Amino acid sequence: MIPIRTERLILRNWEERDRSLFHLINSDKQVMEFFPFRRDRAQSDAKMDELRAWIDSHGYGFAPVEVAATGECIGFVGLYDADYLPALPKGSVEIGWRLAPEFWGHGYVAEAARAWLAFGFETLGLDEIVSFAVRENRRSTAVMERIGMTADPSRDFDHPLVPEEYTRLRPHAFYSLKRQGWEKQKRAAR
Repeated sequence: MIPIRTERLILRNWEERDRSLFHLINSDKQVMEFFPFRRDRAQSDAKMDELRAWIDSHGYGFAPVEVAATGECIGFVGLYDADYLPALPKGSVEIGWRLAPEFWGHGYVAEAARAWLAFGFETLGLDEIVSFAVRENRRSTAVMERIGMTADPSRDFDHPLVPEEYTRLRPHAFYSLKRQGWEKQKRAAR
């Protein structure tokens, strides 16, 4: 993966120095409010290794977000193949994110996500990028709307990987952005 630079951020592959932050965001009660699990350090390390290997082999993925001015890793934003979800058509690519709470509210996710949308449509040639979140997760759906994605309630689904006993966490709102919508956004921004 060639690092992607935005006005304030660097999107790059995982490095050893990111392990503590990755564990923090995967074990933090506030960050993981809408997930049925928290990861301990060993689980976080294994997941980070998996994400790093994915980026190495695909050139994209859930990648660390580094603040360019400080070199500090604050979380991740990226694109990931969503074939693991039977509710989505084969070949779907999702955009997702997770930041440490002290970095919420600064526009970092939207800035990084816009860079990943450009990469997805312009470099990968995707026709659609999707996103989804627990229906009650207004923070995430608000970001989806800010970056130009549109809700599609006809494609909402109960997440099959969320255990049945977590009834509140199963219903997911579905959002998408098609290539035509991205191109329209680009023209309007000029």
